[in-house]
Amino acid sequence: MLDKLERLPADTILGLAAACRADPNPDKVDLTLGVYMDEQGLCPVFDAVRQAQQALVAEERTKVYMPPAGDEMFNLGMQRLVLGNDSPALRDKRVGSVQAPGGCGALRIGAEIIRAAAPDARVWVSDPTWPVHFPLLGSSGLKFETYRYYDPVSHGVDFDAMVTDLEQAREGDVVLLHGCCHNPCGADLAIEQWGVIAAMAQRQGFLPFVDFAYQGLGDGLEEDAAGLRLIVERVPEVIIAASCSKNMGLYRERTGIALFVCRDEANAQALVSQALVAARRIYSMPPAHGALLAGRILASDTLSASWRSELDAMCRRINGLRTALRHKLEEKSGRDFGFIEREKGMFSFLGLSPEQALRLRSERSVYMLDSSRINVAGVNARNIDYLAQAVASVL
Repeated sequence: MLDKLERLPADTILGLAAACRADPNPDKVDLTLGVYMDEQGLCPVFDAVRQAQQALVAEERTKVYMPPAGDEMFNLGMQRLVLGNDSPALRDKRVGSVQAPGGCGALRIGAEIIRAAAPDARVWVSDPTWPVHFPLLGSSGLKFETYRYYDPVSHGVDFDAMVTDLEQAREGDVVLLHGCCHNPCGADLAIEQWGVIAAMAQRQGFLPFVDFAYQGLGDGLEEDAAGLRLIVERVPEVIIAASCSKNMGLYRERTGIALFVCRDEANAQALVSQALVAARRIYSMPPAHGALLAGRILASDTLSASWRSELDAMCRRINGLRTALRHKLEEKSGRDFGFIEREKGMFSFLGLSPEQALRLRSERSVYMLDSSRINVAGVNARNIDYLAQAVASVL
């Protein structure tokens, strides 16, 4: 039976990262994986995480399963972090949540809830979007429509086209939105544009589903949540998938949360019950370690202050890299790369063709996706000149 299965190709991003690791060129540059890297090219462990982990290991007395909904301290802390301490939805107890295995698990739980509530719902996804959105949500049985989002000429959001497409979304449909630091293009909605989308959701009856994986890496924790919070304030039902992979560096701990903003407390409790049944089908019980760490950090004034300070430094470094990369590319190529500085978060399209991206890999050992999406956090003082010269050489 099993010998009938054929070998499948590797994931595009993971395959390129593997090819880069195997490349013997000492000057190689890896801009593929969406992981924050410091100046030494390492994904660092936050000091607050290290301290929380030391305390947890010293105090831990059992490895029994977590509660099905996850760690209560983590759930409450994440609700406040994402929605704000003064959120009317939290005050009115209209929010339910379950801990999930990373942002991916949270997205899948959200998809299961949508499928249970409206099996014929269409999920509107931005063009472009994170490619894994399709298998994560589609494997639950949901169908997709796309809306135009990115304009490769202006390197910004084509908001008029987005609105035109989303005017076709009907009551019972779902619109998947990137909360901040759009992956893969880095072009974010302005707060006024979030207001337009909220008004459309109210008028047309579609459900906003917000993928919120990068809070704190664009302009700051509060600033990055402004659009999402506006949607929650104006639309009675919202699903949010949030992650601690990026802003706490808990990638391998798979620490995420699915949040359900509902019309009332009873409905919020009903959605949590539905989410727990879905989780039982998919992965049974949530992982413990990352959520216990994140919960401790969010509940401690000392650890939270340390974490926020470190995260703020990461955010400033990414924005500084954007400025430096823009000027280096313009210096080497004589072309305008100002859009890199206007974008938010870790990602940017450089505007190269697939053929140029291939040449960069084969001739210069500079690895980026065929779409020319790069992870800006993969740039550092040692490789920025080489990278800029390599890009200029294929233009």
